Amino acid sequence: MNIADIRKDYALRRLDETDVDGDPFKQFHAWLEEALEAQVPEPTAMTLATVDTEGSPSARIMLLKALDGRGFVFYTNYESRKGQELAARPRAALTFFWKELERQVRVEGTVEKVSAAESDEYFASRPLGSRIGAWASTQSATIASRPWLEERVKAAETQHGDHPPRPPHWGGYRVLPDWLEFWQGRQSRLHDRIAYTREAGGWKISRLSP
Repeated sequence: MNIADIRKDYALRRLDETDVDGDPFKQFHAWLEEALEAQVPEPTAMTLATVDTEGSPSARIMLLKALDGRGFVFYTNYESRKGQELAARPRAALTFFWKELERQVRVEGTVEKVSAAESDEYFASRPLGSRIGAWASTQSATIASRPWLEERVKAAETQHGDHPPRPPHWGGYRVLPDWLEFWQGRQSRLHDRIAYTREAGGWKISRLSP
């Protein structure tokens, strides 16, 4: 197999400046609703990219858990690699890719922790196994073995039972965007790219070259 020969031409839809909402959050909601209606697998999955103190980037797949007029919210272990990188450099980039719709959305901005109340509310809504797992996992740290982790889970189950509280090292982050791009695949790689840039009092909308 020649990897260089793998290609797909995109031709489902188009995207013009006149098609998008003036508010990028409303535009994102509209596209997310279309992804849900199309039954796209994992429509809230997104790549989260962060940078460490030496400028080295890292990326991983996360799940979007809330969106409001301020930004995009996800939850994780504050002591994980991403948590340490965000503490040192509180900026991040997100990418959503809905291949079935030939679309992607890119988001860049500053990052802040959500309130303790927001984290508590979301943590309480998680399945019990996930809440126990948040206590058992030393996320991103090197561990001895899978059995070691399973023993941690058993210990957390014994200690916290069916009502584990939110661990102090676990909670949410909100990405506050200052730039977003809505990308619609087009034929011959001449894709439609509409960008929003935050300005005083609102958003500037512009078209980017493919």
